[in-house]
Amino acid sequence: MTGPGPSDAEIETMIRIASRVPDHGRLAPWRFILYRGDVRYEIGEKLAALADRIEGPLPEARLAKERTRFSRAPLVIGVVSVARPNAKIPQWEMLLSGGAAAMNLVLAANALGYGANWITNWYSDVPEGRAILGLKEDERVVGFVHVGSFAGEAPERARPDVAGLVSDYSGPVEG
Repeated sequence: MTGPGPSDAEIETMIRIASRVPDHGRLAPWRFILYRGDVRYEIGEKLAALADRIEGPLPEARLAKERTRFSRAPLVIGVVSVARPNAKIPQWEMLLSGGAAAMNLVLAANALGYGANWITNWYSDVPEGRAILGLKEDERVVGFVHVGSFAGEAPERARPDVAGLVSDYSGPVEG
């Protein structure tokens, strides 16, 4: 993906659309972090250093890949799960609400004419990686939505055969 990326007004529209999701209890158990401009390159350097420390020493090609993780699109929007203590609403339901917000964000970007790619990657599961990306200790990554313009055709990938994913209810499962 390349520029142009969305304007501030378009970003606000995308966030408004992303926020219109099932949210039992109206807890807003998610938040958004915008990564744009030079900060994308700074994050890349920090992720490369972290990967090298954890797995290294790494070859230059792998370090280069880590350096560009957040600079492959003009805008990356982090969708962060902020599970809130609640006696009635389970944590998994709050996480699903965050997933719905991320999906709405992708759809909103597409509706505005941008390409969007939702990823997580290794740094989402590493406490040091989450800290680099601005998450608090009790927060988790739902996804990073990369938003920009496609230089060519959007790549297509193989999709599952839906016939194998659907069945009619046939009663309780035995045993």
